[in-house]
Amino acid sequence: MTSMNNNSAPRLPPAGRRPRATTSARRAAKPRASKPGAQFDGYLSPSRPHAGAYDEMFTADGTVRQPYRALYESISALTSTDLTSRSAAIDRAMVDQGITFSLSGQERPFPLDLVPRVITSSEWSKLERGVAQRVRALEAFLADAYGDRQILREGVLPRRLITSCEHFQREAFGINPPNGVRIHVSGVDLVRDEEGTFRVLEDNLRNPSGVSYVMENRRTMARVFPDLFAQHRVRPVGDYASHLLRALRAAAAANVADPMVVVLTPGVHNSAYFEHSLLARLMGVELVEGRDMFCRDNVVYLRTTEGEQQVDVIYRRIDDEFLDPVHYRPDSVLGVAGVLNAARAGNVVIANAVGNGVGDDKLVYTYVPEMVKYYLNEKPLLPNVDTFRCWLPDEFDHVMQHMDELVIKPVEGSGGYGIVFGPEATPAELTALKRKVRANKRGWIAQPVVQLSTVPSKVDERLAPRHVDLRPFAVNDGKEIFVLPGGLTRVALPEGSLVVNSSQGGGSKDTWVLAPRSSTAERELERPALGALSHVDGLIAEQGPELTTTQQQQQQQA
Repeated sequence: MTSMNNNSAPRLPPAGRRPRATTSARRAAKPRASKPGAQFDGYLSPSRPHAGAYDEMFTADGTVRQPYRALYESISALTSTDLTSRSAAIDRAMVDQGITFSLSGQERPFPLDLVPRVITSSEWSKLERGVAQRVRALEAFLADAYGDRQILREGVLPRRLITSCEHFQREAFGINPPNGVRIHVSGVDLVRDEEGTFRVLEDNLRNPSGVSYVMENRRTMARVFPDLFAQHRVRPVGDYASHLLRALRAAAAANVADPMVVVLTPGVHNSAYFEHSLLARLMGVELVEGRDMFCRDNVVYLRTTEGEQQVDVIYRRIDDEFLDPVHYRPDSVLGVAGVLNAARAGNVVIANAVGNGVGDDKLVYTYVPEMVKYYLNEKPLLPNVDTFRCWLPDEFDHVMQHMDELVIKPVEGSGGYGIVFGPEATPAELTALKRKVRANKRGWIAQPVVQLSTVPSKVDERLAPRHVDLRPFAVNDGKEIFVLPGGLTRVALPEGSLVVNSSQGGGSKDTWVLAPRSSTAERELERPALGALSHVDGLIAEQGPELTTTQQQQQQQA
């Protein structure tokens, strides 16, 4: 690989011209029907949608940014035929591993783009600290919201913000986790604005999903592009399950020497079942359904072939309203009757905690900077996306006057549904939306249109800019917060689309966090072979098990 300094950085030619291959790229390229580098032809065309967006590989004049230079050379050495064959290999690998999804009634492989996203070690360090800070502040807020409510009494947050929240669970009062952790796993959605600044789009504190994509994307990319990993110091992601298991075991009561941990799933028909089964297998714990457990004398037991076994920690992947038919929906057969009483008695820990939804409400999200200052006495490291709160009179008036310039979001919406892009809406749609907002001001927020950053993505026979976001996953064991290097990069595959959700045609990318040159930490392909075993807190977990049966893939919650 040819080393490059700032003065010799490769650059795209003007739009419409074919990029010239660098010396090493020309050396590596083989004669093909199409010339190397042709896939970038016209990449920075000024007529492309959202041309003002920040591109993560190229500067505005076509210069390749430093973190992407080696990757650019490697990709430029491939022809469109090479890219197509490797893309097909990725699709086959995803199907073989059971990572598929249903779109328009047709089962297809979940889209994994072959161009990874690259984040430098210094930039990741800032993101890591910012995510950890946010989790600590939200932990303090949840303890306060279900406890003394000091932040409300002092007027930092309005009381009705909490009491009017649909996901505020009064049943959670009196449930105090043994180690004080309510957010065992979190997913903080980040976007990069036009200036290249990372901003928080929303928090996910209930049942954040998608980490299975992070691990399986890496496994697939390592198989299809082993040469790329050999040329980059990419931090590994395969140890996530060991951190999660450590956090779940640490959440058990102090008097439990060897806690029994289970993963509670709604069952095989749930869209996230692939992730549930993968995490249970990697951690070496039981994957159970509600019917497999029961409560007696405020203790939860698991039915096994060897008799009843007491359960100490439940990593539940079902929503609050289905968790306990005694307190919530009496018709639910997904949860365990009496599990909340057992948690209140201190005999079982529910992870993530019941009632966390009050912390990731889209309106509560706008007050997180105040939480950081109040609870931590720190300046927020990660800014929010500028947001207008329709329940405040001045901000409501601004939204009504500028609705055709804003993105309007329902507070309780998810998966990208219900979002209205004002610049794309018809006058009739805006009129109807104004009526909805007036009728329920608490239920709506508005944000400026953020032109999400772009990364090259394979579209037909070429590479084109597509918008991306990032969901880092954080695991809290009560002593430290581990942030998985990279997280899930979701990509909006339709041209010009800013909606990255898989349910609306989105896909994903492998996210590479580069280790600093001075680091002695492991990197990908320096770890034990895929499928090797490692000890985790006395248990054995697989680093990268082969999936032998096709399972229904998870759809990304957002």
